[in-house]
Amino acid sequence: MSLLYSEIEDQLRAAVRDLLADKTSPGAADDGGLWKALARDIGVAGLLIPEELGGAGASAREAAVVLEELGRTVAPVPFLTSAVLATRALLAADAAEVGDLLERLAVGESTAALAVPFASSPYRPAGADVRVKESVISGRIAAVAGADVADVLLVPVEAGLAVVAADDPGVTVTPVTSLDTTRVVATVDLASADARIVATEPGALRDSLAFGAGLLASEQLGIAEWCLDSTVGYLRERTQFARPVGSFQALKHRLADLWLEIVGARAACRNAADQLASGWSQSARVAVAVAQAHCGAVAVHAAEECVQLHGGIGMTWEHPAHLYLKRAKADEIALGTPGDHRDALADLADLPAPA
Repeated sequence: MSLLYSEIEDQLRAAVRDLLADKTSPGAADDGGLWKALARDIGVAGLLIPEELGGAGASAREAAVVLEELGRTVAPVPFLTSAVLATRALLAADAAEVGDLLERLAVGESTAALAVPFASSPYRPAGADVRVKESVISGRIAAVAGADVADVLLVPVEAGLAVVAADDPGVTVTPVTSLDTTRVVATVDLASADARIVATEPGALRDSLAFGAGLLASEQLGIAEWCLDSTVGYLRERTQFARPVGSFQALKHRLADLWLEIVGARAACRNAADQLASGWSQSARVAVAVAQAHCGAVAVHAAEECVQLHGGIGMTWEHPAHLYLKRAKADEIALGTPGDHRDALADLADLPAPA
């Protein structure tokens, strides 16, 4: 096992970073062009899809690198929701039943969303309020991330997954006001919509949510790294009493402490990505719980320090610091809170649970 980045991962990072620098900036909306460029030009949409289905046949390690870069720009693209969560859920189904959909996802022709509340814990998945009768589905799911841009909705049902076209007359997707404006969540209403039921492996929903949680830690790392880098750069330029503010010892100590937290977060999320790349195992479960128990709080702390140490400009909407704080706070409760993961870790490692 090596937590260092491979040459291929470094090349992928460079390609994604260059494209993001060229086509977007923090807070910019995506009219679909950014996602198409990422999905088709670089192939990130099919990273986790096998080569025989048109994907790259890559692993969680490569997906984690992409999420780090997306976290650095808080890019409003459905990589986590479509290329990770929805794709992982589909890969647990029979390839003969979902192969055509995976092929469309791989080349960026379609986008999917796993229709569960974004705050669903992998350890206690929230049951969707849906009913299925003779391939017709009805119900409502709140706070679904990525549903606003999805062509296909994957609704967990008792028999597996219900595949529903987002443009079906019985489907209504209503975006709701959320803290993080760079990742839209929506309420999905299903009124006698046509559904295709595909069987999945037992526990597929839990595994998909846990897989997504493990990789979400890499996005949180990207957020924290941007916050630290931008704060250090600002404190080098900002002067007070004819000295750079960054030369003050108190601020040096705060930044050094934050750097140590981020180094720990990088180790945790890289370990989670590496374990997930090796297969779903007890070690992977532990690594995911460790990463999410730690990285969420680190991202929030980094964003808070970024806002505060940028002074007056950091408190305004003209500066992008608020976008990173909002994404960090939203990510902290997405796919299980740090407390959920600490409780799970206690059972996985056979340790006393937190009081």
